Amino acid sequence: MSQVWEERYGNAAYAYGTNPNVFFKEQLARLKPGKILLPAEGEGRNAVFAAGLGWDVVAFDQSQEGMKKAILLAEGNNVVIDYQVGEFAEHRFEEESFDAIGLIFAHFPAKTKSDYHRILRSYLKKDGSIIFEAFSKNHLKYNSLNPKVGGPKDIHMLFSLEEIRNDFSDFEILLLEETETELHEGPFHQGVGSVIRYVGWKK
Repeated sequence: MSQVWEERYGNAAYAYGTNPNVFFKEQLARLKPGKILLPAEGEGRNAVFAAGLGWDVVAFDQSQEGMKKAILLAEGNNVVIDYQVGEFAEHRFEEESFDAIGLIFAHFPAKTKSDYHRILRSYLKKDGSIIFEAFSKNHLKYNSLNPKVGGPKDIHMLFSLEEIRNDFSDFEILLLEETETELHEGPFHQGVGSVIRYVGWKK
């Protein structure tokens, strides 16, 4: 799978654009800047936006090409981000060391995604926030009608409201919804899709 991302991010164009995800942008603006973790951050669009707001940003992904473009994007916007490359299991951070975590289209393998969410929960400080947007299980029909909207074709990598409730059961739900949205995020997220949106607060 890593080779797929190296090829996608190896192109000159930014696969998902250079602007931040709209939902992430709206929700992050409501928080006081602190330290934020962005897993599966790709080419850095959300990391660079967060850094521009004054956040101390740590991001990671499995793609060297993604990192190169993220660093270029950061330099072009006169911000600094800590971007690390490797599989999820290779990254370890101190418990309760982040004020926020952004999970934006972070579609992990089906057999590990709930375990990864459990690990990420431990990295978040008390009173910290999770901002999450990813494709719902109902997204497959949207993808079949318009492949340009993107997203995994394995339904087990997609999300349901119940899964998010269970994965973050000890958090206070500030927002949890499944909604239809129109994406305009580079060449690989174009069109109408179905997403799960979640904002959680660690009690």
